[in-house]
Amino acid sequence: MFSGKKILIGISGSIAAYKTILLVRRLVKAGAEVKLVMTPAAKEFVSPLVLETLSKNKVYTGLAEGAEWANHVMLGRWADVMVMAPLSCNTLAKMAHGICDNLLLAVYLSATCPVILAPAMDEDMWKHPATQNNLKTLAAYGNKLIPVNNGELASGLYGDGRMAEPEEIVLFLEENIFRKDILKGKKAVVTAGPTYEAIDPVRFIGNHSSGKMGFAIAEDLYRQGADVTIVTGPVQIQTRYKGIDVIRVQSAKQMFHICESKLAIADICVMAAAVADYTPVSPATQKIKKQEGGLTIELEQTNDILRFAGANKKAGQFLAGFALETEHEKENAIKKLKSKNADCIILNSLRNSQAGFGVDTNEVTILDRWGGETLISLADKKEVAAQIVSYIISKMNA
Repeated sequence: MFSGKKILIGISGSIAAYKTILLVRRLVKAGAEVKLVMTPAAKEFVSPLVLETLSKNKVYTGLAEGAEWANHVMLGRWADVMVMAPLSCNTLAKMAHGICDNLLLAVYLSATCPVILAPAMDEDMWKHPATQNNLKTLAAYGNKLIPVNNGELASGLYGDGRMAEPEEIVLFLEENIFRKDILKGKKAVVTAGPTYEAIDPVRFIGNHSSGKMGFAIAEDLYRQGADVTIVTGPVQIQTRYKGIDVIRVQSAKQMFHICESKLAIADICVMAAAVADYTPVSPATQKIKKQEGGLTIELEQTNDILRFAGANKKAGQFLAGFALETEHEKENAIKKLKSKNADCIILNSLRNSQAGFGVDTNEVTILDRWGGETLISLADKKEVAAQIVSYIISKMNA
């Protein structure tokens, strides 16, 4: 997402400038080109040499250095986004009132790109009416604010005013600046994880699905611009993005009821959950005690969510299902493709120990209703998800 992006970071005088070192490292590692401008006060908190080493670019600190002039106009036009991190109370106030007494402010006033604010100051300064009014003024100019955190401050007090962490700033840029619009206006529903079918209050029938593949697909759909809902069984993972709606369920019945309404308005449906095929007819209301002899549990079929989605598929809707087979893989996947009226089945395999449940990598084959067969070789599940989403987009635009 950051590959080839040009990011200009402005640093003002704040102890939080140490976090900018980590921010630069993250952005460069993600493929961005980073340039930095510092106020004179900022040099008291972080070394320009450290930032030049990490960014592999000259750090600008003054309008003129020796015989060289820092062209603030071109810097402001060079960037895809300008990030003020940390933004001190003093620099924030100057920005709000158009004061231009150093290079950073000259670049800000010349910038033609979006400007992101990551303030850092003590709580009393943050909550002062003058600061809050300045923030409103900057918002009216079109600047975007990353909320401050609550925690230990340089004064030793605890409260609001901590600059957002580097990973929070990176995520803000992903969601608000560099998110693509290929799927803008499209609604996507993704199911993920296992379902747990209660035997009694403490035992259940389940499987080893981690939900990683479903969450990775949901996140890539979101990065492409879609409005995404994940309906997930009991898993430990969280989505990275605040904009994704996560609905957590336990059983196949609960997942089916949520999907009934969500699928009706979706443009893209990816059924990646490992939903139980059977559930106990009458779960015990109390823990079943160990006793002599065996235990028989009567099971009944659960509602088939993929079959329901296929039977109710609307015009223009893309439906993808998953299959995990232990024998006759391709034949069974094609049979599932046809019987469920899906547009494609994404076939997992247990033949590769590095693919499937409980690991971070996967290898799949996409079999579609047009007779196509697409192999996605072993890769990180995030990369596999990106290729699956790219495939879905290609079919929707065909």
